Amino acid sequence: MLKMALTVSLRRVLLMLLTATVFILMVLYWNQDGIKPQAFIVEKSMKRRADVNKRPPIPDEKLWTYKCENERCVRHSYPTKDGGGVSTDRRIPFMTCAMTCGEVNIWPHPTIKTAISSVSLKFTMEDVQLRMDTPHSVVETQFKQAFAYFLSDLRRIQRLPGADESSDGAGGGGGGGGGTGGRDSATDANTGVRSQSPERPQQQQRHKRARRDIVDDVAVGGGSEQLAAVAFHHQRARRHVDIGRSLGNSLGENMAPAAILSNVFNTRRHCDIDTLLVQVEVHKSGEINLSLDTDESYKLSVAHERRTINVHITANSFFGARHALSTLQQLIWYDDEDNLLRILSKAIIIDTPRFRYRGLMLDTSRHYFSVEAIKRTIVGMSHAKLNRFHWHITDTQSFPYVSKYFPEMAAHGAYSEHETYTPEDVRDVAAFARLHGVQVLPEIDAPAHAGNGWEWGPKRGLGELSLCINQQPWSFYCGEPPCGQLNPKNNNTYLVLQRLYEELLNATGPTDYFHLGGDEVNLECWGQYFNDTDLRGLWCDFMLNALARLKIANNNVEPRVVSVWSSGLTNTKCLPNSRFAVQVWGGSTWQENYDLIDNGFNVIFSHVDAWYLDCGFGNWRSTGEGACSPYRTWQNVYKHRPWERMRLNKAQRKQVLGGEACMWTEQTDEYQLDNRLWPRAAALGERLWSDLDDDREFDVVPQDVFKRMSVFRNRLVELGLEAEPIFPKFCAQHPGECI
Repeated sequence: MLKMALTVSLRRVLLMLLTATVFILMVLYWNQDGIKPQAFIVEKSMKRRADVNKRPPIPDEKLWTYKCENERCVRHSYPTKDGGGVSTDRRIPFMTCAMTCGEVNIWPHPTIKTAISSVSLKFTMEDVQLRMDTPHSVVETQFKQAFAYFLSDLRRIQRLPGADESSDGAGGGGGGGGGTGGRDSATDANTGVRSQSPERPQQQQRHKRARRDIVDDVAVGGGSEQLAAVAFHHQRARRHVDIGRSLGNSLGENMAPAAILSNVFNTRRHCDIDTLLVQVEVHKSGEINLSLDTDESYKLSVAHERRTINVHITANSFFGARHALSTLQQLIWYDDEDNLLRILSKAIIIDTPRFRYRGLMLDTSRHYFSVEAIKRTIVGMSHAKLNRFHWHITDTQSFPYVSKYFPEMAAHGAYSEHETYTPEDVRDVAAFARLHGVQVLPEIDAPAHAGNGWEWGPKRGLGELSLCINQQPWSFYCGEPPCGQLNPKNNNTYLVLQRLYEELLNATGPTDYFHLGGDEVNLECWGQYFNDTDLRGLWCDFMLNALARLKIANNNVEPRVVSVWSSGLTNTKCLPNSRFAVQVWGGSTWQENYDLIDNGFNVIFSHVDAWYLDCGFGNWRSTGEGACSPYRTWQNVYKHRPWERMRLNKAQRKQVLGGEACMWTEQTDEYQLDNRLWPRAAALGERLWSDLDDDREFDVVPQDVFKRMSVFRNRLVELGLEAEPIFPKFCAQHPGECI
């Protein structure tokens, strides 16, 4: 009996071993590069192709070390050896040199006061903590969510394993935890900080460049052992898709993975600090919806005591605190010699924007852009401190918005069932933008630029909602094919607009600013139907009726500012300047600029000869003027100061709400979007936030602006935005030698 039992046990053991062996062989088989079933081959091929399309982060430069010489980073071969062939210095990566040598590397440049030390300290993700001080629970909740995105950015910058997977979304997003510091001796960060003449009036400080204290050679930190996890260097940064999906609402969920990684790879012992504490105070405003009256100013201080970095942010609103977070992120960088993050040990920054409206417009009608691409754009805006995303969601080419009340519009107007935006999509984008300090402003262009998507009216008993749809020859009836212009004498047209306004306002939240469109109305189109009517007066009636419907849609509250595009009709006296603002898209030297100011209108400048980012790519059609040229460089964008060129006095300048860069998309789709926008849109960000004085003529940009722009562009790439370079990489590695 005992013998039989042993036999049975032996059989079971052998069976288990056989099963394990088969399992191991299967695993080895499925992971080899040999012949596989067709489905697996296709899947792996697609994965490889996707990996090829992922843009890597800024690569490590192990061949070079950088030294600060005359406040400029100079590249040297590495390793530097003495006569006996022994390396004499630790390698200093470019970013560590750039952030601790010469003028401050922050974009946009702070406006009131900047004083920064040249001492940097090493830390990792697990060190970061947040402490909120606000009586407004909604602000606390909102900021904690924004802080989660900040942590995810840091995690991505540090190239932690799993950072890509946790942020498979719209560049610069959320989540992400930390790692704690180690026991190496910290760099002395108690050096005094030289401030920038704080007693001078703010206006006298515009052109000043902040200078940091230049301390002795320990400024870039003590020598630390290189981490064993060299694989971090070769992580490939994935393009963000939708970070929000991977974020929990509690910071604890975000911190845990990084803490585990810190323990596994033992990064703690290499750090200079144990804690990076971010303390945030927002006492004044509990508002979480941006308005033209929002105080976006902030004060940021960084101090080092023992093994703790204390970051103190004070702001009067959530949005000011959010901008401070973007600035704080620019005081932090990845040191590829230590595989750790660094932060400047001391800083005092007081900052406020010059203009209230700092916009970027994206046309999603001429080409469709995914929600993920839009979010990626909003992330770039946040880092450049642009605060209004003008979503030109529909036009005559397509109507991608799926209306709750009128689904026929997308059914007749979308390019495909996959290229649409639902109200939930708009709400999702608006919430994402709000966490990044950006307001979403949707626009349904009317009465012109409204064709495809509007032709279903007769079938539903609503009559002709739009006229001249796809009419030929198009050049007689519209500014660009295909044609289409809303019917101003059909009351149902206004009902449809009212419902659309209502849906979009519900999705994007309370606002004191709304864009009604009003662009390029063609009177010849209407003249076919209403030839006995004052056509200019008909346009005025349309805009006033649209405004009345907007008020109904907005719970009988008229937004404080209602905007229209400039045209030959906007100077018609029928539009009250107390209720309408004008977005001026024509040339910066056109007479309409002066007429609108003289007629008392508030304006937003979007001059075609400076801030149209779609120009310069050639004519896309054989007839008519189908393109604007030349290409608008980032220097063109940066140097444009229409309020100076127009010599506006102090009272007239108050009529300038700000500016907006426009990306019309006749020749742009999702695959070119990043490099068409960035870093040129960031140049607008500094112009509208800082508006630094500049007496240089033409498009000559100071060297320090080139330096800061180059570093900022690399930060965008690090976060997954495919920003175009501003000059050869040699010039980036040799600041000041190419300009």
